[in-house]
Amino acid sequence: MDAIKQQQNELNDFFMYMELSKLQKDTKNRKILQDIALQEKEHYEFWKSITGKELKPQKLLIMFYIFLAKIFGLSFVLKYLEKKEQKAQEFYKKLILKYPKAKKIYDEEKIHEIKLLDMLNDQKLLYAGAIVLGMNDALVELTGTLTGVALAFDNSKYVGITGIIMGIAASLSMAASAYLESKENKTKNVNPKKYALYTAISYILTTFILVFPFFLFEKAKEALILMFLGAIFSIIIY
Repeated sequence: MDAIKQQQNELNDFFMYMELSKLQKDTKNRKILQDIALQEKEHYEFWKSITGKELKPQKLLIMFYIFLAKIFGLSFVLKYLEKKEQKAQEFYKKLILKYPKAKKIYDEEKIHEIKLLDMLNDQKLLYAGAIVLGMNDALVELTGTLTGVALAFDNSKYVGITGIIMGIAASLSMAASAYLESKENKTKNVNPKKYALYTAISYILTTFILVFPFFLFEKAKEALILMFLGAIFSIIIY
């Protein structure tokens, strides 16, 4: 059963790495992912010779992780794949005595992990600080302000509109601050304009998550509960 499971994992990884390589503009990263994919295919063939079974890739699972890579960046998926490589190493290490060829695969899995760690530096990861800055400021300012306004006025739509106006205005202010900060503290490969844009977008998205409940309920106090759940949801998304 473990052999079949590992065989399936190797096949899925082959297709996953190949698809991820197609998303890469960096030729070095593309070549690394393609090389890893081909070795995963060899590992699949190794298990196929033992189990005698031909398997099909789990397309939905592969598409799911490709989707995550497109939305959250390569680093997000690479962290998952790096953990998979660690588990694969442990699995093959136990099989070395029974299957001598497993030693070669074990060594290759170790190299895969090292290569993946070296690639954990894509653009979305570089701007993670900007996302945190925008989200954190929006959560602190808006939850406090909207709570105060909601307790003073029971018309939830007025509270929601107030929140949107405040959120957009504050996001512009935060974007300007983020731009100046990143320009003063120059970091390699970080574009001040992009840093400011990430901050503003993060702030605005968090704002809409927080104010949305006030357009669902007539009473502002009822919407407050959902607003706080939205705040928790924002943190979980990040």
